Amino acid sequence: MSLSRVFVDFHNADDQGRLRLNCIGTIEDLARQQAELEDGQQLVLYSEELEVDGVVQFSEEEKIWVATIDWNQIRQVEQLVVQGQN
Repeated sequence: MSLSRVFVDFHNADDQGRLRLNCIGTIEDLARQQAELEDGQQLVLYSEELEVDGVVQFSEEEKIWVATIDWNQIRQVEQLVVQGQN
């Protein structure tokens, strides 16, 4: 089973370095994939040309879902180019 790929804002981290999963792009990706977040769930988190693996947990302090990531494991990915047929 492949991991869900979900948009994140890498600038939207809490004091513990966890990415908040509350931006509109994240919510739209989760809705499109009909995915519900749960503690311990693994996701691929992306933004533009960057992605990283993360583990979901609920932040009791902020009452939102966050993802724990290894900031040293962020990788650059190439944009997919879709070419139309004429």
